[in-house]
Amino acid sequence: QVQLVESGGGLVQPGGPLRFSCAAAGTNVRIYVMGWYRQAPGKQRDFVANIISGVRTNYADSVKGRFTISGNNAQNTMYLQMNNLKPEDTAVYYCHATLAAQVYWGQGTQVTVSS
Repeated sequence: QVQLVESGGGLVQPGGPLRFSCAAAGTNVRIYVMGWYRQAPGKQRDFVANIISGVRTNYADSVKGRFTISGNNAQNTMYLQMNNLKPEDTAVYYCHATLAAQVYWGQGTQVTVSS
């Protein structure tokens, strides 16, 4: 059973940075796609960014130029560097992975951007 373990997050002032990490445990198979989603109160869970084969990246328009996703495909780890955070980035952030047609989610980490 694959488990995604997240770390990072917390409270930050507008304009500040935060960094997340996510590690997949329970498999020796390289995960092809890992990514991040977020869910604000009362809203649906939205795509933030993903990384494919540890190289190719995709971003939601709302975070382009501010967030950077990176990863080590061989170790099934992934990072999200978030800069210039805005109050609208406040949400629970979830690590996501797809392996052998199965979808896995992390436990979620709260990010609050507030002065």
